[in-house]
Parts: sequence; C-alpha cells; structure tokens
Amino acid sequence: MNLGAPEIGLIILAVFVLFGYKKLPDASRSLGRSLRIFKGEMGGMADDQRRAAAAQSSPPASPEDLEAAAAEAEAVALEARARAARARADAAL
Repeated sequence: MNLGAPEIGLIILAVFVLFGYKKLPDASRSLGRSLRIFKGEMGGMADDQRRAAAAQSSPPASPEDLEAAAAEAEAVALEARARAARARADAAL
C-alpha cells in the first residue's frame, strides 16, 4: 500500500474535519502518551520473556552439585575464620 502526497493530504484533512483544530493538540498529546505507555509495556514484556527463557535454559542443579557447593562454601568460611584468628593474634602482639 503506497501512500502518496494526495492520500496523506486527504487523511490530514479528514482528521481536521473530525476533531477540529481546537481539539487536535489534545488528541495528539493523548495519542503520544498512549504510544509511550504501549512501547514501555512492550519492552517490559520482552524483558520478561528474555528472563523466562534464561531461567528455562539453565538446568536445575543436581544434589551432588549442591553438596559440592556447600562443602566449598564451608571450606572458604573455615579459611576466613583462620585468617581472622591469625590477624587477631598478630594484632595482640
């Protein structure tokens, strides 16, 4: 569908006739707000879809993986406690 200058002119004329020149700025402002809200919602939906796809693409952790991660976290905590104890001992000297 090609819109040339005459067709666009007729559309503009029809808008002026339907809305009148006094209501046209308010109608344009309202249309702009509506489009801005619509674009924002569409962007939000796209973000939600990306998050859902990312959540579905990662497989759930196996119990062995969870146990290994817990053991690693425990080892890191023990090492941190040992460093803190050494630091307190050095500070007391």
